[in-house]
Amino acid sequence: MSPEQRDLEKAALRGEPSYVWRAGQERRLKMVAQAAGARLQGQILENGCGVGMYVLKLTALGGQVTGLEYDFDRCREAHQLSERILSAAGEQLPFPNDSFDLILSHEVLEHVQNDVLAASEMVRTLRSGGRAVIFVPNRGYPFETHGIYWRGRYHFGNIPLVNYLPRFLRNRLAPHVRVYSTGDLKKLFAGLPVRVVEKTVIFGAYDNIIARRPALGKALRGLLQTLENTPLRHLGLSHFWVIEKN
Repeated sequence: MSPEQRDLEKAALRGEPSYVWRAGQERRLKMVAQAAGARLQGQILENGCGVGMYVLKLTALGGQVTGLEYDFDRCREAHQLSERILSAAGEQLPFPNDSFDLILSHEVLEHVQNDVLAASEMVRTLRSGGRAVIFVPNRGYPFETHGIYWRGRYHFGNIPLVNYLPRFLRNRLAPHVRVYSTGDLKKLFAGLPVRVVEKTVIFGAYDNIIARRPALGKALRGLLQTLENTPLRHLGLSHFWVIEKN
């Protein structure tokens, strides 16, 4: 396997973290801050921090932020931005019960081996009244953004209509990543001592398109983000959920 293919396989299994801070990341940070309220000044965990971009930004807002990253290479890179970085799996968080006022899980649950256990661990380590802010990919989005496997080889890119296939066929093409409906998320947190404070579906910021074709990209962003205020938001890129521990 070539180095390039190994990098693609790694991206398939663990996703691609934010390397460059652009409008899309800034928008999501504002959503996190609004959902957090005063918890933004407390003990914060970014559960799956990649190379540490959100850890850096959240720290600047006043909290005591710890980043946790499963991939050791990315953990080492994130450590250049913050000393409060640990390498561990989300299914077994190395923290006591009731440790955090706020947990951010940004496009991570779809990659873990056991998302039910990972969700339970986040709730366990939240304090009463603490909140988890969660972004995960939406099954209603017309493209599978994590690529697919075809004839034993990974193909990177946005693949249309894969997520609309019956689940067993979709999972054969994309066994490396989950995709969520609203019902899937309800089941994920069913039976846990939490309440859903906010839930919606959002479109992306399309920064890559804007970088290549600014006028087209900005028009697309404006149109699609306007749809978030309509029933067509169910075609959006990501679920945005805020849950609060009882």
